[in-house]
Amino acid sequence: MNGGELIAQTLQLHGVRAVFTLIGGHISPILVSCKKAGVRVVDVRHEVNTVFAADASARLTGIPGVAVVTAGPGVTNTLTALKNAQMAQSPLVLIGGATATVLKNRGSLQDIDQIAAVKPHVKWHASAKKVRDLPRLIATAFMKSREGVPGPVFVEVPVDLLYEESTVREWYMASVPRKPGLKNYVISRYLSRHVDTLFRGADLSSPASPMPYNVPSHTDSDLRQVVERLQTAAKPLLVIGSQAMLQPQRSAELARAVDQLGIPVYLAGMARGLLGKKHKLQLRHKRAEALKECDLVILAGVPVDFRLNYGSQIRSSAFHIGVNRSSQDLKKNKRPSLALKADVCDFLISLSSVYSSGAGRLDAWISQLRARDLKREEEILSLSAKKAKNVNALKLLFQLKNKLPDNAILVADGGDFVATAAYILEPPAPLSWLDPGVFGTLGVGAGFALGASVVCPDREVWIIYGDGSAGYSIMEYDTFVRHRFPVIGLIGNDACWTQIYRDQKEILKDDIACMLLHTDYHKMAEATGATGFLIARESSVASGLTAARKAAQKKSPVLINAIIDISDFRKGSISM
Repeated sequence: MNGGELIAQTLQLHGVRAVFTLIGGHISPILVSCKKAGVRVVDVRHEVNTVFAADASARLTGIPGVAVVTAGPGVTNTLTALKNAQMAQSPLVLIGGATATVLKNRGSLQDIDQIAAVKPHVKWHASAKKVRDLPRLIATAFMKSREGVPGPVFVEVPVDLLYEESTVREWYMASVPRKPGLKNYVISRYLSRHVDTLFRGADLSSPASPMPYNVPSHTDSDLRQVVERLQTAAKPLLVIGSQAMLQPQRSAELARAVDQLGIPVYLAGMARGLLGKKHKLQLRHKRAEALKECDLVILAGVPVDFRLNYGSQIRSSAFHIGVNRSSQDLKKNKRPSLALKADVCDFLISLSSVYSSGAGRLDAWISQLRARDLKREEEILSLSAKKAKNVNALKLLFQLKNKLPDNAILVADGGDFVATAAYILEPPAPLSWLDPGVFGTLGVGAGFALGASVVCPDREVWIIYGDGSAGYSIMEYDTFVRHRFPVIGLIGNDACWTQIYRDQKEILKDDIACMLLHTDYHKMAEATGATGFLIARESSVASGLTAARKAAQKKSPVLINAIIDISDFRKGSISM
């Protein structure tokens, strides 16, 4: 087997369904070998989307996603997505091509210090030196990406480790002038021995199986301490974040555990949708007020960062229990009363086996929270009735909410429009909401949708786009068409970077760099072979959404360009 085959078959042994790539000469043998091994190859139009897609694939399956990119700019183009995955704690493996080992640091095409560029954004990295190292390095990469706090890892693979030995030897010898002489003889001998070193033991190599990995776990003592506190709490609150979903295959079990606990709960990030749409314990609005009133809070996979106003939202007298795989996140900004370094999913499931709030004990507290939740929902609904010159964004989103199927996956990619959508749209089930996470990265939309389409082919995938963020990845509609992914994109087009515009215009009295155009984005999608729809009046919202779903059911990617009015709905909500 050549190096490309060793990598491909090792990926196959690790349960990888697809690799995401943009072709380059440094990586061709990996892609050809993946195809032969039955691992799907999904090629995109910008390398950043290979990592976004791998990220989404990992979140939905629990198996590290895999991106394969060419050397130099191929690798550096992934850096934003790598940092996003690192901060979102998503396990993925980036395989980067590299110049031939003998040419390293000699000025060959696309030869840079890739490890130095990538190192701050990954939790582990390695550079292969010999063909026989490849299976072990790939297996180690998978293990490292999953253990402890998950995250992205990087494996650099020089191109001369990927081809057959005879081909590499022929390339090397072709670089030596045929003219006789001592100098050429020495160079020829050096290169021959170098190839001997690269391939020594390669004939004995075989694909590597998955390695075991460690995850921090709670103790029985931890459970007893939490139960003692819960038994005396009158107003407990549970906040569950994305880290709870690191075992997606146990999401149904986790949902049952949360139901059994009987504690009112806010769901954030990937945990949105965990309990379905209308669970009796689930709250969606006024979280800050609830945190100020509770006497005990469990932050399950939720760091105390800007989203909790660096801890000031939590009532100072409340007993604060932190559960997190990360020691750093446990202590960020506000030390918990009880810090448990453990897997959140395992902890909550175990806790539910030894504790339940009991029938009726928390009814008054839950009713208080739900009444405030319902009032906020009624306020938002009333705002959706406001007349608009074009389309009221709130009304658009309420109509979308009513049309979404129970198998929908929602990809959030944008600022003001997408944050507004988060108030209205209800992820219908576990693993049905994908957002960038704490990095707040614009541009995740198409890549996330690709990853979701590959691993969940029977689900309806929607991208909720701002018109600003759509510009980062709209060309991937070409990818959707080529690979027959019937993704539906909805652009809230107010011709403005509204989340920035609102405060900039008010405080600095200038809209510089904030204004866009009501661009015909639907025509851009049509140019790739997708189906485009324009919704410019509220009277056409319902029919437009229905037509879009019908087109997607015929396997056509769809882009809806909805012309909305600039809204003050989220005025004053910008985060710093």
